Amino acid sequence: MQRMGMVIKIKPDKIEAYKRLHAVVWPDVLSMISACHIHNYSIYLNEKEQLLFGYWEYSGEDFAADGAKMAADPQTQKWWDICMPCQDPLASRDEGEWWSMMEEVFHHD
Repeated sequence: MQRMGMVIKIKPDKIEAYKRLHAVVWPDVLSMISACHIHNYSIYLNEKEQLLFGYWEYSGEDFAADGAKMAADPQTQKWWDICMPCQDPLASRDEGEWWSMMEEVFHHD
């Protein structure tokens, strides 16, 4: 199992809409997340800094393949089409990233 984190900015005028969307995530999207070996997935909001932080645990063997599987799913694509306009990617993100992946520097069970 691998713990993973990511960060992105949220547009201030989209915060309430984003909260409403994530209060009722579509069942097909949740099923795809699980099918791609992603568990214990949370998104946190720091409203003052307009930041979203995502955390999950990945239990698969090939994260790139599972990510491609998720990206190819029509329901996930529709979900992203609604969510992405709420987000504002960091200028410092790596090429090909939307959310900026983060390095884990500490963990304690």
